Amino acid sequence: MLGSESVRGWLAAAASGAVLAGMTVVGLPGTPAAPRVVEQAQSVVSASAPEFAVQQLLERRAEAIRAGDEAAFAATVDPQAPEAFRQRQLEWFRNLAAVPLAEWSYRLDATEPPVASGIWAPDVVLRYALAGVDGVPTQRSVEHSFVRRGDSWYVADDAGAHRWRGPWDFGPCHVVRTGNGLVIGHDREPVERVARQLDAVVRDVTGVWGPDWDQRVGVLIPASQEELRAMVGAEFAVDGIAAVAVADRVDTATRRVEGPRVVLNPRAAEELSDAALEVVLRHEITHIAARPYTVDGAPMWIREGFADYVGYRDTGLPPRDVAPALVRQLRTSGPPDQLPNSADFHQAGRRLDLAYQQSWSLVRHLVDRFGEQRVVHLYRRIAATDSPAEVEAALREETGLTTTQLTEDWATALPETFG
Repeated sequence: MLGSESVRGWLAAAASGAVLAGMTVVGLPGTPAAPRVVEQAQSVVSASAPEFAVQQLLERRAEAIRAGDEAAFAATVDPQAPEAFRQRQLEWFRNLAAVPLAEWSYRLDATEPPVASGIWAPDVVLRYALAGVDGVPTQRSVEHSFVRRGDSWYVADDAGAHRWRGPWDFGPCHVVRTGNGLVIGHDREPVERVARQLDAVVRDVTGVWGPDWDQRVGVLIPASQEELRAMVGAEFAVDGIAAVAVADRVDTATRRVEGPRVVLNPRAAEELSDAALEVVLRHEITHIAARPYTVDGAPMWIREGFADYVGYRDTGLPPRDVAPALVRQLRTSGPPDQLPNSADFHQAGRRLDLAYQQSWSLVRHLVDRFGEQRVVHLYRRIAATDSPAEVEAALREETGLTTTQLTEDWATALPETFG
């Protein structure tokens, strides 16, 4: 069982936005009354317009995935490809078949024509949505190469060096649906453990944040550090995090978030106690709930402090157990003389622990002074801007305090809080 400080050292949450464009591929309906005519027409078009033929191939492939039709999917793979590749494709299809999908489609985004040899590797955009989780679909660039055999095109490879990978690319998926979400992993025990907690955690977050969010969450549990890196991106030091809240695209102006996911470090799923895991899930799911209102440059003290406040809210832990690094600071150098800044959250070790604990303590202080719902409203205002002047104005209008006054007020209260 990991202690509170170990949980704190692993807590690091962020939401990344990658702007990707795409649309659903629309296939042409068949005409059963004249199949030969259609076949011949498509052959002519395939030979003269590879873009059309490959787009139709992608539509057939997507339709096979949505329908769970393995034979139709296999027919999109190059019949002359090495047997090992063809087998990997079938394994990938079976892995994905375990995942409930609300949408799965491809769009060809060709910028250059095929080479004379009949090999082509144009850009392809995947548009997909997890059933019961995604209110809007998300989009990802994927890498495929295609080969022409006679008048037909097939998938020849999908192993580009920079291709996006989902859980289904790493092995058979074990999936559990709950009332408020979906948990996807590879090992039964951690998936079912998280699934048992998920709905209660969503209710806890909603009880603080309010009902104006989707209240549906997709949780991914990688089986390896390699998979974890693929899920969260290269910017995270994956050995030092318990979990991360990520998204593919965020538009705070329209409150649209594509691909929100909580990704657990497999070590956390194995080593954290049930109580510690609940803290981690509440923290990350708070980020999911608040993401439509949160710009990337918003002050980290409100973003992380509020998520930690929700995470620890109902644990019953005394403040000194939640924030041991802050207790040490009070003993050795006295109360902080400034709010945690964003740079503090890009450190490692004790300095990172202290930044989180200071932020948690600061938000808890605000709740004690002004009430939980006032702090929720304050979060929505402060997290919506990266302008220091606007942050200052929001703080003053919501609490009557300047940043300097808040810092002094908080510092004065700390000794009693941790006494």
